[in-house]
Amino acid sequence: MIRLKITTSDWNIAKEKIKRKYIHLNDADLFFEEGQEEKLIKHLMIRLNRDREYILFTLSKSLSNIESNRL
Repeated sequence: MIRLKITTSDWNIAKEKIKRKYIHLNDADLFFEEGQEEKLIKHLMIRLNRDREYILFTLSKSLSNIESNRL
C-alpha cells in the first residue's frame, strides 16, 4: 500500500493541477487539512468514481514534480 504524505504548501499547487484535469471538482471537493490524506482519498474515490489505486496514482503524480505545470 502506498503511503501518501501531503503538506499544505504542496497541496495548494497540486490542487490546481487536479482542478484543471477534473473541471467538475470544486474547492470543497479538494478541501484538505494536513494529516487527513485518507479523508481526501475516500472523497475523491466517490467524486471521480475511481478505485483507490487510481486516486493514489493521480495524487502521487500531481505531487511528484510539484514545480511542473503538468499532471
